[in-house]
Amino acid sequence: EGLGWPLRNRSPKTRAMTLGDSESVDLPTPNGPMRTYLFRPASAGRYPGILLFSEIFQVTGPIRRTAALLAGHGFVVAVPEIYHEFLPAGTVLAYDQAGADQGNALKITKELASYDADARAVLDCLKAHPNCTGKLGVMGICIGGHLSFRASMHPDVLAGVCFYATDLHKRGLGKGQCDNSLERAREIPGELLMIWGRQDPHVPGEGRAKIYQALTEVGRNFTWHEFNGQHAFLRDEGHRYDPALALQGYALTIELFKRKLGEGDFPPANDSGAKESRH
Repeated sequence: EGLGWPLRNRSPKTRAMTLGDSESVDLPTPNGPMRTYLFRPASAGRYPGILLFSEIFQVTGPIRRTAALLAGHGFVVAVPEIYHEFLPAGTVLAYDQAGADQGNALKITKELASYDADARAVLDCLKAHPNCTGKLGVMGICIGGHLSFRASMHPDVLAGVCFYATDLHKRGLGKGQCDNSLERAREIPGELLMIWGRQDPHVPGEGRAKIYQALTEVGRNFTWHEFNGQHAFLRDEGHRYDPALALQGYALTIELFKRKLGEGDFPPANDSGAKESRH
């Protein structure tokens, strides 16, 4: 079925909603099918596409709500299961120690090339989707922030957002824990938004400084924000959630995507003279 986006669980009420119900597709990759969830506005028209990378726990409730928030601002959002070759489709790891241990183990079991192939598969499907303009951005959280950094190297990605990208400063992503993400920073053609929490033990001050220096040395176009927040301050579950910081982070993200990807193409006004809601 390839790029045809076969849909599951699609509600017949989609067009009556501000936000369409999520859809899913199993994308072909070199390492088997990858379940990917699609969120989009219910209104007719075409919208820019965003590849959203999850935390190590895969597509949890908080990740779905982040995707829905972005879609509600006028984007087609695709969220892949990052450990699809190891876990049954639909698997969500719990936000507990066992879930963290499993997610962290898989993070360094998966080949670096597999992460890159997955990103390309989702980007290609977004470009082919009938509701996408073909203008692409990427966003990620935690390990997803690192994956977003790498996906930003694709020449058709115009903007990348990285929330507290883990392992970027210590080259710890993938099997062998020797990724080349910082060495390849000069390959990023678009604009980056880098967001950090100063109280995040996973990316200490010296690690953030190393990343900042690497981006500066190769002259990348990026904006850098450090907040007084903990790791996972964006996640709307658990004691580390900071709603005020999350709101600021989302505002910065949406501003970048709107500016770099545009508003999309919308249908003309309907017969009553009132325009259909864009979002």
